[in-house]
Amino acid sequence: MTQLQYFTALSGLWVAVAWVPYILDRIFVRGMMGALANPSPDDKPQSPWAQRAQRAHIVGIELFAAFAPLSILAMLLMPAEDQPGTFAVTFFFGMVAHYVIYAVGLPVLRTAAFAAASISSILLGLTLLGTG
Repeated sequence: MTQLQYFTALSGLWVAVAWVPYILDRIFVRGMMGALANPSPDDKPQSPWAQRAQRAHIVGIELFAAFAPLSILAMLLMPAEDQPGTFAVTFFFGMVAHYVIYAVGLPVLRTAAFAAASISSILLGLTLLGTG
């Protein structure tokens, strides 16, 4: 497995499990039945960190939606290149850092981590187009 494949898979796995912390908070705050119920304006609000984690998860999904097809194209068109793998590493750690930093509530660092992940996608796309 190449570095690009490994970190793309790891990024997909992260997006698939990043909901767990804020759902556990929802169960803790509202109880199991409250967490399973349909959303209502009368619901007890979740912990602030869990609300931020949910927003970070949404951003992670959006980031991955841009990165994944570029990564697949790089796997097909540039299988021997190392540069896409480096972008995948930077993307993964930027996305995970963004989630953790956002959940903790550090706005400036959150933006830097988001930028690292986003710029990785942009550079991967430009590399695929032969301009990166």
